[in-house]
Amino acid sequence: MNIKTQDTVDTLVIAGKSYRSRLLTGTGKYRDLEETRSATLAAGAQIVTAAIRRVNLGQDPNAPSLLDALPPSEFTLLPNTAGCYNAVDAVRTCRLARELLDGHKLVKLEVLGDERTLFPDVVETLKAAEQLVADGFEVMVYTSDDPILAKKLEQIGCVAVMPLAAPIGSGLGIQNKYNLLEIVENAKVPVIVDAGVGTASDAAIAMELGCDGVLMNTAIAGAKDPVLMAHAMRLAVEAGRAAFRAGRIPRKRFASASSPIDGTIG
Repeated sequence: MNIKTQDTVDTLVIAGKSYRSRLLTGTGKYRDLEETRSATLAAGAQIVTAAIRRVNLGQDPNAPSLLDALPPSEFTLLPNTAGCYNAVDAVRTCRLARELLDGHKLVKLEVLGDERTLFPDVVETLKAAEQLVADGFEVMVYTSDDPILAKKLEQIGCVAVMPLAAPIGSGLGIQNKYNLLEIVENAKVPVIVDAGVGTASDAAIAMELGCDGVLMNTAIAGAKDPVLMAHAMRLAVEAGRAAFRAGRIPRKRFASASSPIDGTIG
């Protein structure tokens, strides 16, 4: 079996474009743009998110631009609506991103409910998703781990649903794997875990459940060694995906001998 050939075929497809990496990374919270680039490369990420309201993408010509560190020729930029608390602001932010990036259509929608929990406001998220899809955007949407809501967002036309594992930046890991499993089993678009990952084992679990990818920022940027953690996350995502494809053994209450006694000699 040629594992390398299999892995080449097993690509993540979002809005008709194929990606080798299933690890998506954020660009906030790093010490500087040099560390941002180093960690992104160590993660092997091809899709990187950027908060339009917080990151310079050319709005300020006198300040360093993220596009210098992570040029569009090397990475797919995923502008996001971080910091938006209603549909109106989220839609306006996506339209600003489209202007700044010469018609760029792929965006990450997130509409937050409050500053303490940073949980998504699902009502405003649905409103914004409908408007953005109608306006020609390719919407990857941050949402709760509610399977019904995830299906509604898919039906609206979102190109990926991104349920949280735990609150943004909490590092708590996956809190409700059965909800995620329900979303995965019923989705016809990529399911990418977004928010709450703390360490490599969290990423591996998400992939072992059958999620199509994982997006993270704080878990890498907030680590003592962000570049090394980025490398660890890359390995975890790859291992989790391979384990999912391989198919784990069933769980049993009792032991099952590795070497069966049937046919033993003597």
